[in-house]
Amino acid sequence: MSEKLLEVHNATKIYKQGKRDVVALQDFNLTLDKHPASIVTIAGESGSGKSTLAKLVLGFEKLSSGRILFEGQDMTRASTRELKEYRRKVQAVFQDPFGVFNPYYRVEHVFEMVSKNFRLFQSDSQSRDHIEEALNVVGLQGEAVLRKYPHQLSGGQRQRIMIARAYLLKPKLIVADEPVSMVDASLRASILDVMIRLRDEEGISFLYITHDLSTAYQVGDQIFMFYQGAIAETGNATDVITHPQHPYVQLLIDSVPKPDPNIRWQGDIELPPDEEMRTSSKNGCRFYPRCPKRMNHCESNFPQLYQVGNPGHEASCFLFDGKVAGTPAPSV
Repeated sequence: MSEKLLEVHNATKIYKQGKRDVVALQDFNLTLDKHPASIVTIAGESGSGKSTLAKLVLGFEKLSSGRILFEGQDMTRASTRELKEYRRKVQAVFQDPFGVFNPYYRVEHVFEMVSKNFRLFQSDSQSRDHIEEALNVVGLQGEAVLRKYPHQLSGGQRQRIMIARAYLLKPKLIVADEPVSMVDASLRASILDVMIRLRDEEGISFLYITHDLSTAYQVGDQIFMFYQGAIAETGNATDVITHPQHPYVQLLIDSVPKPDPNIRWQGDIELPPDEEMRTSSKNGCRFYPRCPKRMNHCESNFPQLYQVGNPGHEASCFLFDGKVAGTPAPSV
């Protein structure tokens, strides 16, 4: 059996908009080992392709090209039975914890449906014991939440219930798409702590989708910084966030206000232009129209990932190609 948990090879997703192609994700590669479990962060601004990747991994969307392997098996060719087993092992936690619930049913219905669909337990008493265990893992008790309706719970409670529902299946991977963006700041730390404990104590890996670099820094082991469907920079989360190398990632991190009342925010905010470089999978660097360090070569050539620091730290920029870096740049 493969020692790799998840392998994504050259994953590409192209959507049709009339006569125009929009590249949502281009030639994305990812390898996630079975052991040790890890939290891989997929970060970037809205529309960068983060959620597209999540949908592809979960099987909600089909690849335009490429492959996704789970434990060595190509899931693009899996049978119905194999897909059901895959969905047991790969669970999702979504951004809106209220939208997942049916408001007509009590919270216990969420767990009952999972138990019946996957035939997890042999008796009602066994089911109740495991549901209580799952709730305890996320800091809740069955008697406090199971008989309530979704609107009677806080956003933090609803999100932790979704994590408990995923944990009930004992998955190997949880795809968490912006799981704390709709939760009060005071509760974010508790949910992130649950993710860390599930990684360390239960051996569950995460694909953590976020636009929040502070939480990415807090919980991520590896990070992929996306820009318009392509990887701008990847590596150890600490390395990338503290020592960014790609011009886009540098600008993104520099834009985060410093928590110091004596430092004034200088300059104006510039909105990005239309995604003019995203209509072809082989057109030049996505960041070319906005890049302060752009070169002529960048306009018509797509950069590969170059080693820029510690092992695994890579950036998709021709600044790190010795043969190209001397090319003169047009005025910005």
